[in-house]
Amino acid sequence: MTEQTTHDLPMIPAAKPIVGEEERAAVDRVMRSGMIAQGPEVAAFETEFADQLVGGRTCVAVNSGTSGLHLGLLAAGIGEGDEVIVPSFTFAATANSVALTGATPVFADISPDTFNLDPEAVRAAITDRTAAVMPVHLYGHPADMDALGEITSSAGVQLFEDAAQAHGASYQGAPVGSFGAFAMFSLYPTKNMTSGEGGMVACADEEMARGVRLLRNQGMERQYANEVVGLNNRMTDIHAAIGRVQLTKVGGWTAQRQANAAWLDEHLGQIGGVVVPPVREGCTHVYHQYTIRIDGASGAERDRVVAALREEHKVGCGVYYPTPNHELVSLARFAPSWELPETARAAAEVISLPVHPSLSQGDLERIAAGVAAAVGAGA
Repeated sequence: MTEQTTHDLPMIPAAKPIVGEEERAAVDRVMRSGMIAQGPEVAAFETEFADQLVGGRTCVAVNSGTSGLHLGLLAAGIGEGDEVIVPSFTFAATANSVALTGATPVFADISPDTFNLDPEAVRAAITDRTAAVMPVHLYGHPADMDALGEITSSAGVQLFEDAAQAHGASYQGAPVGSFGAFAMFSLYPTKNMTSGEGGMVACADEEMARGVRLLRNQGMERQYANEVVGLNNRMTDIHAAIGRVQLTKVGGWTAQRQANAAWLDEHLGQIGGVVVPPVREGCTHVYHQYTIRIDGASGAERDRVVAALREEHKVGCGVYYPTPNHELVSLARFAPSWELPETARAAAEVISLPVHPSLSQGDLERIAAGVAAAVGAGA
């Protein structure tokens, strides 16, 4: 393909939220009803999400994924003096939510294949102040819940799940979100399904669910009967109506993501220096991101590949995440005294390529050709 024709091509977006006429009709229905704040649409969305994605666990809808993490932690009793072990290789919201409770996020290293918390690193990070471990099912691949469950059970600490990117993923036949005392799913526009903005907290028991409900609504379940100091983290019926429609479509979208990932595995796995994302036995990966490694690359070398993909081949792509949490200015004060070598390596090598269900066969072929050219040329 000539430089001229390449530059004339439209950019393949890294992500593409799909919002259609059904979502618009649902919003119109709510607007006409006059019930716009937390109401029947939210209650229906909670029930439908629970039944479809988390094995019937009680779900509580909130206004963002970060709110869901924050309220789940508070409802679980996490606060000042506690430590919660989290990965550093994730979006900052994971550690932010811990810090916002007054507790200390403790960063542990990741496994190089799944990019998720390494159980042995977690084991080494446990102290007498550890109150919980909160893995992230990063990119849509489940964390090692057997090993983490054994470690937390033996240590007598709680297990939570940041499932922001993992709608529909499963581990050994059980859906993610069904393991911890609570699990949070993000409903941000670029996630595998969206409500426009929002989060869903799946709770292991009614006590946890009631705590999250109280905290999301100024500390009250009945109007003016405030029981605790709470926040205003409610989901609107407008957002819930969008989410209900998206819930009917996410299964098909996930299947298309998996098909796109399988095609990319086959074609990118033949390119020297490219490591495609493996899937562990017994795990279902839902490919919120399709993340490759440029094996042995420095951050600067990887960034040159990213620039070539975007500028020369018009392939939108992202780096999630170039700066680990423990190196961020906002979170560095919580940094461990030990090194996180796999986290550092991943931050230098990863590139997330388009995998969303709107990709055409031509898009997939252009992505593969672009990666081959950019990596082969050393960008």
